[in-house]
Amino acid sequence: MTTETSVTWLTQEAYDRLAAELDTLSTVARVDIANKIESARSEGDLKENAGYHAAKEEQGKMEARIRTLTLLLRTAEVGHAPESKGVVEPGTIITATIAGDESRFLIGSREIAGDSDLDVYSEKSPLGEAIIGLKVGAKTSYETPNGKQIAVEIHLVETFTG
Repeated sequence: MTTETSVTWLTQEAYDRLAAELDTLSTVARVDIANKIESARSEGDLKENAGYHAAKEEQGKMEARIRTLTLLLRTAEVGHAPESKGVVEPGTIITATIAGDESRFLIGSREIAGDSDLDVYSEKSPLGEAIIGLKVGAKTSYETPNGKQIAVEIHLVETFTG
């Protein structure tokens, strides 16, 4: 069985923020959720104990986030945003016309953008795969999961500054 591990580019700030989140989830949050589960368990019948089931669901989501962050941080490439050379690459901000509408978005991981209100598209998304490597002025299209072709024209590629 092979597993594909992809490298995600992160700024040092994003890496530090995610590492702190992972540390909190792996320590304090795990203790808190264990205490919630134990408290709910002591209330009696688990079949009809909504507090217990809610705490177990919260624990599952937290453990999934811990696994996601662990893999992300283990495989992350940390550094400065790539200096824009007019070519679409992970970590750049793109202004493009997509299906007739102008959009401005970041190519890369949602984790890079942090609190930014920028839309983020993975470089592995249909849009991302279609435009990675394109230069300003290039036109292409990509196929959506339902088979529709979407036209894209690149207008501007900028350095992401966080």
